[in-house]
Amino acid sequence: MGSLASLYQDLILDHNRTPRNYRSMEDANRKAEGHNPLCGDKLTLWLRMEGDVIEDAAFQGSGCAISRASASLMTVAVKGKSRSQAEDLVERFRRLVTGALEPGEVPELGKLAAFAGVAEFPLRVKCASLSWHALRAALDQPEAIVSTE
Repeated sequence: MGSLASLYQDLILDHNRTPRNYRSMEDANRKAEGHNPLCGDKLTLWLRMEGDVIEDAAFQGSGCAISRASASLMTVAVKGKSRSQAEDLVERFRRLVTGALEPGEVPELGKLAAFAGVAEFPLRVKCASLSWHALRAALDQPEAIVSTE
């Protein structure tokens, strides 16, 4: 299990150092801003929806490695997904980082499973969840501001 934990740590560090989809998006039709006052994480998330499908996702912001890596992996994971698929992914990720996900469900999350260990560090759950709260907010309304408080 140690090698799997190391692999997950490497994945998180890679997405922190070189986050995917780290850019603003001029043609976005959804936007949410998020803030985690506990850790100081801040981000802006942009989505371009075509009908019910997330055609593109991007983010910018500052924060800890877990927050940035989570936002990076999330933007990769939701591209091409329908609203309902993205909402399901938000819920499964929440259950993963809070330790409520059944062990058999973890592999279904692919690279997002790297955040399974966050459940052991309750203060880091908000760091990992910030971008996901922003995603839910952006899906619900075109302009939103969320906080992990």
